[in-house]
Formats: sequence, C-alpha cells, structure tokens
Amino acid sequence: MKLFIIPTPIGNLEDITLRCLRILKEVDIILAEDTRTTGNLLKHFSIDKKMISHHLHNEHKTVEQIAERIKNGETVALVSDAGTPSISDPGFLLVRECIKNGIEVECLPGATAFVPALVNSGLPNDRFCFEGFLPQKKGRKTKIESLKEEERTMIFYESPFRLVKALEEFALTFGTDRSASVSRELTKMFEETKRGTLAELIEYFSSKTVKGEIVIIVEGKKEN
Repeated sequence: MKLFIIPTPIGNLEDITLRCLRILKEVDIILAEDTRTTGNLLKHFSIDKKMISHHLHNEHKTVEQIAERIKNGETVALVSDAGTPSISDPGFLLVRECIKNGIEVECLPGATAFVPALVNSGLPNDRFCFEGFLPQKKGRKTKIESLKEEERTMIFYESPFRLVKALEEFALTFGTDRSASVSRELTKMFEETKRGTLAELIEYFSSKTVKGEIVIIVEGKKEN
C-alpha cells in the first residue's frame, strides 16, 4: 500500500541506484510514461514486471483508479522516461491524489537533469529558480518578461529545435552580455556544456545542428 517515485537515468544506465532496481523488482505494478522506453530499461536489468501506461495525456483520468488499487493493497512504482517523475514530467497529480487518500508516498533520490547542468555552468547555485519548459506559444513572451528582474540563477528546459530561438528571446529581455550555459546530452557519449554570454551562445549554436535534451542556465540580474 505505497507509491514509490523512482528516478531513472537521463542517459547513462549506470546512473540508476541499487535501491531503485530493488524496488522495481519488488513492486506489483510499474507506471511508465512510455512502456517501450521503460521496457528497454527493465530488460537491460533483467526485470520482468507488469507495466501500465501513465503519461501527461491520460494522467488526469487514471489517478483515482491507481490510488484505489494502492488502497486495496498493491504497491506501485512510478517512472518517467528519464529523470525524476513530477519534475517537468507526469507525477504531480498522482502524488497529490495519493496524499489526499492517506496513501504513503516515497520519492527515491536519483537523476535529475538540471542538477549537473547547474553545477557545470559555473554560475551561482546557492539560490536558483527552476522554470522548466517555457510555453511554446501563448504566454511565452510574458513569462520571460516576468523574469527580467530575477536575481537568482534561472534554469530552463528546451528542445534542440527551439534552442537558438530561446537564447535570442533571453538576449532580448536580459541583454546580450548576460552570462549563460547550455548543457546537452548529459551523461551520454556526446555530452557538451557550452558557457559564455547569450550573444556568444547564439553565435555558437546558430552554426551547428543541435541534438539531445537541453538545459539552459541563465545568470540572474546582478544587484545594483
């Protein structure tokens, strides 16, 4: 009668913890964002377990049923395709539903993309704000404008197809000389972290084809 939140590797499969593997073997059901992706992970570690699809498009419809199954005695693990569930991934609605029903929830420590990106950036990390993915269209400009006076280091997730656009939008609002860092393919063979001003990063990434998940770290506004 418990929900486990299980972080999975963001790239390198060696980053999964021994405890995560043990619990994945012990639970009754695994809720997976994409059963094919999680299936490959389970196969790699020789884990044979029933999976149920649980993603952004069906999460709001299934949380009550899943909570009921846990109340009836089943132990459930929730995983996303990569990283920690609920951090820019499905999970929040289920956690909230379980708490509302008095069901114990335990989140295991593990991989989250923004932590190594933040540390690698060399920008202040004693105080930061995590913004995740910006709106793709409606509200995007307003959201960036609302951060104009933010003094903490800012963290964003972005797709490789919108990377240069995002950097240009940041430069327009924060200034071209604002320091920033772009990390991609974290923990993978072609991992890269590029640091510089927003102007320098725009020039660098405009001249190449970018692949992989992106984390952008932007310096906060300096105090006057």
